[in-house]
Amino acid sequence: MTKTFAIANQKGGVGKTTTSVNLAASLATFNKRILLVDMDPQGNATMGCGINKNLLAISVLDVLTGDTVTEKALHRCESGAFDVLPANGDLTAAEVELLKLPSRESRLRHALARVKQNYDYIIVDCPPSLSLLTVNSLVACDGVIIPMQCEYYALEGLSALVGTIGKIGQFLNPGLQVQGILRTMYDPRNSLTNEVTGQLRQHFGDRVYRIAIPRNVRLAEAPSYGQPALVYDKHSKGALAYLGLAGEIIRREKAARAQTGTTG
Repeated sequence: MTKTFAIANQKGGVGKTTTSVNLAASLATFNKRILLVDMDPQGNATMGCGINKNLLAISVLDVLTGDTVTEKALHRCESGAFDVLPANGDLTAAEVELLKLPSRESRLRHALARVKQNYDYIIVDCPPSLSLLTVNSLVACDGVIIPMQCEYYALEGLSALVGTIGKIGQFLNPGLQVQGILRTMYDPRNSLTNEVTGQLRQHFGDRVYRIAIPRNVRLAEAPSYGQPALVYDKHSKGALAYLGLAGEIIRREKAARAQTGTTG
């Protein structure tokens, strides 16, 4: 059974794209079939996979508007061994274009339904805003992984995002839930980091991933080479942390299936 996760946080600079690319690459190392969907007009996930966003003839925008079918827009991240539905600046037009179309909140869900059976996991990189693109992403997904820094302002933004997830789950995508909270740019030597971690565990319990992503220069360098950190430097602390996250996600899915008696 395919699991589709949105990587979302309306606050910028928390590691959404870094998480999307490196989680996709890490899950692929476990022999999982992965699709990464770039829903951010900045196209950073696309570039981070070694795909030149400026040379795209077809992108996720064409899929959302119905100008092409999903299969024709897919690219391969050769270094990471997963597929990519890429984006570029043309996606900024989506807000206006989608307003004219029927079922504007569920265009991505319908587009992914064509290819969903080909993948074990679909990862959707959301833009840093609560826009119609983000709504499309959340409507298309089973759960939301929220990357966040351990600081107090981040807690305020988290509350707003959880409220939005609840509303979309209520009106547009029944069953949508917070899949997990991922602590990024993590420094355990910082007392504030430990205080915020304690608050997160108090409110979200085991939905806070045990793995935290440390500050790591290799994670910052890898996108400029168009590679996941796992390819750029597989021994770096950042790459190993994302491998650990992928393992934790897979174990959680197995445990959930065992509990419900499902397979796949």
